[in-house]
Order: sequence, then C-alpha cells, then structure tokens
Amino acid sequence: MAIAGKETPRERYRAQLRAEIKQHAWEQIAAAGAPGLSLNAIAKQMGMSGPALYRYFANRDELITELIRDAYRSLADTIRATAASGADLAGLGHALRAWALDDPQRYFLIYGTPVPGYHAPDDITAIASEIMDALLDAAQPGDTPADSRLEAHLAEHRGWAADHPAPPAALRRALLFWTLLHGILSLELADHFTGMGLDPAELYEHELRRLTR
Repeated sequence: MAIAGKETPRERYRAQLRAEIKQHAWEQIAAAGAPGLSLNAIAKQMGMSGPALYRYFANRDELITELIRDAYRSLADTIRATAASGADLAGLGHALRAWALDDPQRYFLIYGTPVPGYHAPDDITAIASEIMDALLDAAQPGDTPADSRLEAHLAEHRGWAADHPAPPAALRRALLFWTLLHGILSLELADHFTGMGLDPAELYEHELRRLTR
C-alpha cells in the first residue's frame, strides 16, 4: 500500500504510460481529428495489445474525456493566473489567443466541432465555468453602448453564467467577448483567412479594443 503523498513504482509507471498514451492521442488528433481517434492504433504504436492498453483507458470516450479535461484545466489555469496578476478583460483576451495559438489541436478539441456521440461529464462543465467566471468578473460594462433588448434577454436567460451575480450589462459584454473572439480564433486557426491579405492578429486586436474600450 502506498504511503500518503508518495507514489509507488507501479503508480509512477501507470502515470507514465497514461501520459504516453495521451501524447499519441494528441498526435492522432492532429493528423485525423478527434473522431478518428483509435486506441488500437495507439496500442500498436506503443507495441502493446489492445487489451493491455485498455487497462489504462477503458475506451475511447474515457481517453477523450481525459484530453478534454486537461485542455480545459490548462485554459482555466491560464485565465485564472492572468486575472490574478491584475489583468483586465483585454489582458484575458491576449491570454486566450496566446493559449490557442500555442496548441491549435487542443483548442479545437474543446471549441471545435463536437465529437459525434460524446458527452462530457459534469466535472468538465465545472472547469469551463471557472473560465466564464473569470471573464464575468472582468466584464464591467465600461462605456460600451447599452443594448437594452439583449440585456433584457440575458437577464432572463443567464443559465450559462451559473450563479455569478454579474448584472445584465456585464453578461452582455462577457458573452460578446466570448463569441466574437472565439469566432476570429476559430477562423484563424483553421486557416480561413489565408489568401485574404489581412492579418488576423490585427483583426483580433481591433475587436478586443472595441469590446473593452
């Protein structure tokens, strides 16, 4: 039995194998997308049998869940650390873009096309809520033009904000920040701006300035 706070050699070996499996999974996702993820293919790459690999991840969905959990945790930690440093909403926007550009496949796994037949567990939703909470904390209305119709709608449909006490104006600002900036990032990372003769970084900065002025 392992002593509290210390891993046994077997536990360390298991953690190393799980990390290696996840690395191969990310490589597969980069090559063929999450729907093409194959545990048997990973087992073959690692010189293992399928049943041997299933001792570490019971099925594809368990592996995908671990990858999504890691991705959300990474972004949540990035956003929370940025907010804790005193950054405003614009600073959070810069942190979001830097995180996305650092690993586009990680970004697309959580913000791209949903994996067919996959449903994320509740703990992942809770991690995603940490990100939105940080944005709502920073999303003071400022001097952006009011939109009474949208704010009235958000006041009645605020389930996405969970229990955060942000007023409707802050809800609007955070929601526009999230949707507009993710739209630009998704297009940029998918190379949809290629050939248009514009700099997506400048477009992103323009929208960020407009949202946070």
